[in-house]
Order: sequence, then structure tokens, then C-alpha cells
Amino acid sequence: MIKAVVMAGGSGTRLWPLSRAAHPKQFLALHGEDTMLQATFKRLDGLDIQSSVTICNEEHRFFVAEQLREIDRLGSIILEPVGRNTAPAIALAALSLQNNDDPLLLVLAADHVIQDEAAFTKTVMGAIPLAESGKLVTFGIVAHEANTGYGYIRKGASQGPGFTVDAFVEKPSIEIAKEYLESGDYFWNSGMFLFKASRYLEELKKHRPDIYEACQLSMKHISKDNDFLRVNETAFDACPSESIDYAVMEKTADAVVIPMDVGWSDIGSWSSLWDISKKDVRGNATFGDVMLYGSNNSYIRTDGKLVAAIGVDDLVIVSTKDVLLVAHKDSVQDVRIIAGKLKSNSRTEWEHHREIYRPWGKYDSIDRGDRYQVKRITVKPGAKLSVQMHHHRAEHWVVVSGAAKVTNGKKTFMLSENESTYIPIGTIHCLENIGEKELELIEVQSGDYLGEDDIVRYNDIYGRV
Repeated sequence: MIKAVVMAGGSGTRLWPLSRAAHPKQFLALHGEDTMLQATFKRLDGLDIQSSVTICNEEHRFFVAEQLREIDRLGSIILEPVGRNTAPAIALAALSLQNNDDPLLLVLAADHVIQDEAAFTKTVMGAIPLAESGKLVTFGIVAHEANTGYGYIRKGASQGPGFTVDAFVEKPSIEIAKEYLESGDYFWNSGMFLFKASRYLEELKKHRPDIYEACQLSMKHISKDNDFLRVNETAFDACPSESIDYAVMEKTADAVVIPMDVGWSDIGSWSSLWDISKKDVRGNATFGDVMLYGSNNSYIRTDGKLVAAIGVDDLVIVSTKDVLLVAHKDSVQDVRIIAGKLKSNSRTEWEHHREIYRPWGKYDSIDRGDRYQVKRITVKPGAKLSVQMHHHRAEHWVVVSGAAKVTNGKKTFMLSENESTYIPIGTIHCLENIGEKELELIEVQSGDYLGEDDIVRYNDIYGRV
């Protein structure tokens, strides 16, 4: 019996400005029509997966639930109150899934691309006997080039379809990476694993009893909130932060690496995304409204406005609603520096897009001044915003399409297309989509403070009170 453990944490700043802290790459459709999280679950269809658990942080919980519900893969979702790296995260999953039948855990990251899914299924199936015998299997990606962006695994003696793990190696210099490639003794470290739940917990308890005990305490007092399992925050906050490689895999005597050649990428940069993208005859990968002339080997993506590129080579150009990134492909690793500077300067572009997703839908801040802000709000059918009040701003709602049920102070009434209502400062109000189609409206805010923290919630069906 195999149960899937999908780790969906991380901020993905190396793909800024598309991937941001509040909306990281695992929840974006970067390669194909599905988001990376959805693609991760869909590639499990060739395996006999009995159930799954997804691990994410509190802020991203609604992304996970909604995207998995869209593809009918919603399983257990464990919320980490704080990030503590992969060893504790996998321990929480193992403790939640461990039962009398002691399942195999297939541990995957939510932000990887695998282009040959048949080969992926075959490799995982081939690893099952080793995992059932008590080995801790990791999958090593067969390297076809010298790459300094990945950690490496050095293989030892043959063991069934794989090899004993001789050593885990940090990201090397380009000279050493070339030596690794030529030797044929090294694989890229994929961060994917297969092992019995009991064996992982045994090895964790043996080598890092502090992590094991903290996770045990965290799972003793869990609470269920709709689709989510919340672990004990105090106990998990005290847990050391450590990766599974350092905590277990480098220390255990039972680590085995199985080669995996499946067209794998962790999309760690814009240049790596260009590598796996479909290109034109001049090596350009384009997405959205793009027009090129005399340009070569570039990655150009826009989510709205036309982007025209003339006579440029080896560039990454990414246009979002609020940011334009232009970088040479050789310098894309430095986009995290820009994101870091934005954070240091208290600018919101490092964390949020102009378009913000909420469990009820989304809003787009289309204009803003000193004492006003204009938003385009989209509410999903049957969804409802919280019952709330603002101390510093008034709001004017104009329905563009759909049907709205509005609470404005003591009155509750219906609004349809081209109808509006004014909500004074300090008035308790609520908005609900009672129709079968999306509700779209324009909200004009006015006041001396327009921050999102000027919300007093009285009731919320999504548990945000």
C-alpha cells in the first residue's frame, strides 16, 4: 500500500515576479495547463495510491484545498504553523498516516516537472521491493549535463535496481560538476523518497530524537478545521529545523538511491524553465501576447499587455500587472536579490501580486491614490465574504455582472447588473454571490487609511475570524 506525501511549502523567489511569497510557483501553471501542485497529483494516476496528505503553511491552505478540489484529489492537508524544513514535515505526515498496515510513503515536492510520466511510474514501481524490505529509497536524477544548481548523490555498491548511497554532496562548482558527470558515479538529488512510515520514524528517532519527540507532541493535540489538520503550534515551534538529508539520509545505513531518468526539473530559475519550454525556430519560448523581430534564445511571458522584443538575445522578459522583469539568462539567479531589496524597502511586490486570491474569489487593485483605491472584485458562485467593518474607509460597490446579496448595516437586499450601494465608515456589511455564475463588481474605497488590516471580521465561513 502506497500513500502519497506532497510537500507544498516554499516561496519560490527565484521565479519572481511570477512566483511570490503569497502565491509561490507550486500554485502556478508554469508548464502546461495544470498548476504544478495539480500536475504532481495527476502523475500519481499510474500508481496504486491509497490516500494522500499535503503539507503546507497556514497562508497557502486555500490554494491547496481549492486546486486539489478542482481535480478531485482532495485528501488530508496538514498545516505547519511555522516552517521547519523537510524532516519534521515528513514526520508529521508519517505520524498521521501510520496505522496497523504500515504503508509505504511516496514523498514528493509539489513544484517539480516530470515530462516522462510513464518512466516515473515504472521507476517508482521498481523501488517498491527495496522500500518494503526496510530500505529508505531516494531517487537520483540521471544527469545529462554539468549543473551547479543541484546537490548530488554519489552511488556505492549495487543494490537491486539501485545502489547504496555512498555520500550526499552539496552543490558543486562547475569544474567539479563536470568531473561528476564524466565519472558516471553521481546523480542529482531530487528530494523524492519511498520508504515505510515506520522505518522513517525509527531512523528519525535514532538519529534526531529531538525532532521525533517534537513532532510526536505536535500530533498529540491536533485540531480539524474544515479540510485542514492543525498541529500543536507550541510543540512544533520548538522543533528544530532540518532537512531529511541531514537528519536521516546521511546518517542511516539503509539509504538506497535508484536512478530516475524522466525529464525532471525543479524549475529553479527562469533559465531552467526556458530549457524545458517549447521554442520557435530561433530558440524563443513565448507565452501570452508577444511579438518578436530579430530576437533569439529568449524567454518572454506576459499576462496581459503586448510585449514586443526587437533584436534581443538570451533575455528573460516577464511582464505581470505590476512588474516588468528584464534579465540576461546568465543572471536570472539574482532575481532573488531584487525580491530581497523590495522586502527590505517595505514594498509589497516581493510578496503579493496586484491580483490577490481569496477563498471566495479574487480582487485586482486597478487604481490607487492617496485617499482612494479602486478594485475589481470577482466572487465565485455560492461564495461569501466575511461579515466585516472598517474604521477608516467607506466603500461604494457597483455590480458589473452577476447577482449579489448585500448586507449594508441593518438592511439586506439584492443587487444586479448596473446597481450599486454605498457603505459608510463603521458600517457592518457583507457580500454574497447567490447566482450560478461569477459575480463581478467594482469597489471604490475612500478614506484616510486603505490597508487590508483595516478589517474587523465578525463572522467568516472560512474560519478567518
